[in-house]
Amino acid sequence: MTTLRRAAIAVALWAGITGVGVGAAAAAELKVYSAGAVRAIVTELAQAFQQETGHTVTLSFGTVGVTRQKLASGEPVDVVIMTDVAIDDVAKQGAVVPGSRADLARTGMGVGVREGAPKPDIATAEAFKRTLLSAKSLVYVDPAQGATSGIHFASVLDRLGIADAVKGKTQLVPGGYPAEKVATGEAEVVVHQISEIVPVKGVVLVGPLPPDLQKVTVYSAGLAARSAAPETARAFIAFLTRPAFKAKFAAAGLDYKQP
Repeated sequence: MTTLRRAAIAVALWAGITGVGVGAAAAAELKVYSAGAVRAIVTELAQAFQQETGHTVTLSFGTVGVTRQKLASGEPVDVVIMTDVAIDDVAKQGAVVPGSRADLARTGMGVGVREGAPKPDIATAEAFKRTLLSAKSLVYVDPAQGATSGIHFASVLDRLGIADAVKGKTQLVPGGYPAEKVATGEAEVVVHQISEIVPVKGVVLVGPLPPDLQKVTVYSAGLAARSAAPETARAFIAFLTRPAFKAKFAAAGLDYKQP
């Protein structure tokens, strides 16, 4: 028996005993920058991808503005998940590979209140305005952080003519899940992406913003130009777009359809 064959048999026996495939040594570690609106579903699917492939996925979440800043910082990254507009923009700048964009989800903005609390009327712009004026407190993401929802809602308050009227009872958070402030009783009403209200325990979604005040956002993934593992990164993006996961996206508030 040749030395080469003895080595091959030894490797095969080791793999069988330990349960680790020979290809495991080539497992990659992917770094993903992502907007927070898809946090819940991307976290879940990243874990599923790791279990299926053996690759490691490290996730970093923030507002689109923060994600763009991190992308521009020169730190290693393999996949970027932001709004479709932002992905196209950074692709033009050379930070994301042109043509690699894959649309993952659509979400609208909604209103949440604490579980068990009366659901306010938000069916029309006027009803929503009255609800905001009568609410004891309000929370949303600080527009200064480059948050898609925060920027839009600030414009809604201006459009309704009540920005100054609600300013004194408004909490601005830098990112994450502002609905958690409602769950703890620190705020009465949250206005945010539906996909970031649904996952928070103790908070219920009242419904989407009125159609004439709504903003529907598409979130997309793109291959980072400086990815150290581009093939694995492409495989992860393809994994996220599997048709089998559409129901999961819908359950997470990420399959919004305009009424």
